[in-house]
Amino acid sequence: MPATAASAQSDKAVATGEKSDRIATEKFGRRPFMQQPRLSPDGTKIAVRMGNKGIDYLGIIDLTKPGSKPEFFARVEEFKDVGDRTLAQWRWIGDRTVVMTYASRENIYGTRADLTRLVAYDLESKKLIPLAWEDTSVSGANILHVNHDSETLLLQRTSFENDQRAFMPEVVSVNVRDGAVKVIMRPNPVVGNWIVDGKGVVRASVGYDRDNGKTRIMYRSGDKGYLETVYNEADRTFSLSEAYPQIFLDEPDMALGTNNKDGFNKVYKFNMKTMEPVGGPIFEVSGYDVGDLIENQDGNRLMGINYVSDRPRTKWLDKRMATIQKFLDEEFGEANAQIFSSNRDYTKLLINLGGPDQAGSIYLYDVQSGDFQLLGHRYAALRDMKLNPMKTIRYKASDGETIEAFLTMPRHRPNAKKLPMVMITHGGPFGPRDMLSFDVWAQAIAEMGYVVVQPNYRGSGGYGREWIKKGRDNGFGLRMQDDLNDAVDHLANEGIVDPKRVCMMGWSYGGYASARAAQRDPDRWRCTIAGAGVYDLPEMRKYDVSYLGSFGSNYLAKGAAELTDVSPARNAKGKWSPILIVHGARDQRVPVAQAKLLVNALKAAGKKQGVDFEYVEQKENTHNFPFEADQIEWLESAEKWLAKHNPAYVESDADKPVPVAISSK
Repeated sequence: MPATAASAQSDKAVATGEKSDRIATEKFGRRPFMQQPRLSPDGTKIAVRMGNKGIDYLGIIDLTKPGSKPEFFARVEEFKDVGDRTLAQWRWIGDRTVVMTYASRENIYGTRADLTRLVAYDLESKKLIPLAWEDTSVSGANILHVNHDSETLLLQRTSFENDQRAFMPEVVSVNVRDGAVKVIMRPNPVVGNWIVDGKGVVRASVGYDRDNGKTRIMYRSGDKGYLETVYNEADRTFSLSEAYPQIFLDEPDMALGTNNKDGFNKVYKFNMKTMEPVGGPIFEVSGYDVGDLIENQDGNRLMGINYVSDRPRTKWLDKRMATIQKFLDEEFGEANAQIFSSNRDYTKLLINLGGPDQAGSIYLYDVQSGDFQLLGHRYAALRDMKLNPMKTIRYKASDGETIEAFLTMPRHRPNAKKLPMVMITHGGPFGPRDMLSFDVWAQAIAEMGYVVVQPNYRGSGGYGREWIKKGRDNGFGLRMQDDLNDAVDHLANEGIVDPKRVCMMGWSYGGYASARAAQRDPDRWRCTIAGAGVYDLPEMRKYDVSYLGSFGSNYLAKGAAELTDVSPARNAKGKWSPILIVHGARDQRVPVAQAKLLVNALKAAGKKQGVDFEYVEQKENTHNFPFEADQIEWLESAEKWLAKHNPAYVESDADKPVPVAISSK
């Protein structure tokens, strides 16, 4: 893998046991330098989000002018409150136009909603052109199909043209050169999303009833006639069991999609009239779900499949791309090179290079010449240094289930045993997962001298339908917490960690798990760090009814336990582990009221702020850390809390105590 002076110096420090190259926690909290680079169809330009002094901008890199500076033309920020506007996504339409999605948060009939619009940026005229804004109500940025030659797109939008269907989507054709709009498909009261084939023909639709949970799929064979219902059922297991057409084949009524009917998500050919698979799975991964399908430029053939086993990987069915991926694996190590963008004929590829212990670097690979051009490092402060090593582990839960987890070992303590540990629990909980890939939080904590473990407890995504269902069946706050405890026991039995020196840390559901650990198992956990967590489940369910509907809000829990029994804020009395609570004041997914409920409950139970708990309310933060300063504060607050309640180095450590300064920035 291409090396730099920084990575070589870091490797030398690890080999000699030096600790002078300890990276300050503040550097892990900085914004990524490059995000979501997109190569133009002709392969001459890149649209990319880049950070500058804590602020992100969207710009163009002209590959025909080596060494030239990016041309920035839009500022990228996340909205924080009503009236704010943000640039969310971007893509190429032809070779001279970048189409961007803008969103603004507004108050509509007493409810906060995100309004979306498309804006085209003409690289030659330097002008911004609003696309299909007139008559659009709420949603106006869902691109269904692109024709690069004619510089047109199919847009799904909601429209005020028909007041009775103002929030139902229609399909319009939009010319990005002059903004001309033509209606292709009128709104339908049972359609929430339209689906088109590779030729840009509307072939199917999906609708969802928020109250009964039924998903309705409608379909037609060609570009004539009405769509007819072919599926209308509810997934009461919340295990993503529906099948959706992703690629329409040239064969009559045949499409490719994924489905977990056999327990794991696999790729199937479907007869769209019956929604039944034709033959066995086209592609599957033993023990894991498959992910997104990669289609060819014409949208009628399957080129590859993205999936995650222990690491993110791509299986290329296209012979040419399979040969290229094989070369990359041999040259840089299996799964260390991920192709994520290409020009029209796949002769120029954007590749992320980096192992699980590296932040990664973005390269342009010219397939014909064999040249690799470094465009930039994802994190400028970390470059492509080899940091704290990661590996996959599996352990037995106390009920016999096997759980996959990811272990990050502190690089400055290569031979030490019985180390202090911080468990980082992912959000969700049902669907998301951790994997063997660079994790900036895990690296920041390991750099302090802690072992970090990230378990994919039951309910985590990627391990099949039954694994999600096991999480919902008496899992929330109960069996899922046992899975986390069992990881500590396993690592203690292996001699890797000291079970008396463990803390838990997490955001969103991970914040809930940390609070639940502090409340339910205070003798196990020296401290916990809870960010953006749900602490009063009955109150959260009331909030979610308006957000997800009366059916969708039932995702929280299933089983014998009452929501009050597993709500930390409803059980504040008794012994707790010391807990740090962090929450964004502008969080719309988990309102800050959840943190305040917990803080007030702890105070009412006689617990003292600064001793038993600490509360940090971030005035500008949402649920997603839109600003660099908030993530730095999150990590540095965690560092201080850990140093107070579970220091990384103590006198009894065999590798001797090491004084570590905490950044005051």
